[in-house]
Amino acid sequence: MFSRGLILLLSLLSTALSPAPPAQTLQVIPLPKEGQVLVSFKLDEALTDDIRAAIRSGMTVKFVYKIDLMRSSAVWLDRRLSSAVVTASVRYDTLLGIYHFSRAIDGNIEFADTTNKEEVAWSALTRDFARLPLFRGIQLEPNADYYVRVRANASPRNSTFVWPWQGDDAMGFAKFTFIR
Repeated sequence: MFSRGLILLLSLLSTALSPAPPAQTLQVIPLPKEGQVLVSFKLDEALTDDIRAAIRSGMTVKFVYKIDLMRSSAVWLDRRLSSAVVTASVRYDTLLGIYHFSRAIDGNIEFADTTNKEEVAWSALTRDFARLPLFRGIQLEPNADYYVRVRANASPRNSTFVWPWQGDDAMGFAKFTFIR
């Protein structure tokens, strides 16, 4: 009897003392406009010493963002209307002291540039994703509920290097109702 009461008390204490779920670190803003859905997103994470060391080592660091346009369903599973992959990468040239960064959408290079500023390179990996025309020619039904889901994966991954979010992915989504 005493042990069951102790277990119940410990269970209640662990539930009460457990931290609140973390805030969404991947912010997503969809904008349906003229037959397409523009997507803006940013990974709201600070550059840590571990990530800085990985970039400064000269290896290419990539963030792969998988974006899905989904149709909400009250009866069955949500339906994926379209998907896109945005890859942002940065490589530090240790001899010249400059960062090479680029972005590709579905495997096609959108832009590539260089900078000597670390914050510009980090922003290219995490924040410079505004109004990307990822979903063109999608027929959206008026007054229907949709959402855009973005999942982020970083590479390379190894045991000496810990990314700032838990698990393998960061994920964010935003709902919208298409009104014509």
